[in-house]
Amino acid sequence: MMIRVATIGFTAKSAERFFMLLRNASVKTLLDVRLNNSSQLAGFAKKDDLRFFVSELVGAQYQELGELAPEASMLKRYREKELDWTTYASAYCELLARRRVESNLDEALFDRACLLCSEHLPHHCHRRLAVEYLNEAWGQRMEVVHLV
Repeated sequence: MMIRVATIGFTAKSAERFFMLLRNASVKTLLDVRLNNSSQLAGFAKKDDLRFFVSELVGAQYQELGELAPEASMLKRYREKELDWTTYASAYCELLARRRVESNLDEALFDRACLLCSEHLPHHCHRRLAVEYLNEAWGQRMEVVHLV
């Protein structure tokens, strides 16, 4: 069975665009994989507001998924340019392996789900790394689309 999963970042999107992308992709669960999800610049992206908006505007559920969030020290070192992208990506994937996320997370949770982070594009974002890691671990059973 193929699992349909999406990813999205809220930065550089209006609330209208953000929620329309989720609705048009038929997302049933928004999986919040951010380390910090309560003090974002975009008001609609705060976790308590998202729970309401996603339910009312998309007809989907909201769930925090901290298992896929980076560690605070790792993210800080990347943002402060102490780690380049390649080193950060490698460290993040090692973190997922140590957490054994492929064994601890239910594949069914990801069907018609969308991983949320802040980065506008997936190229340098841990949400892309997370779905690639899980897809590899689960035998390439996920069809991934990045909503931009």
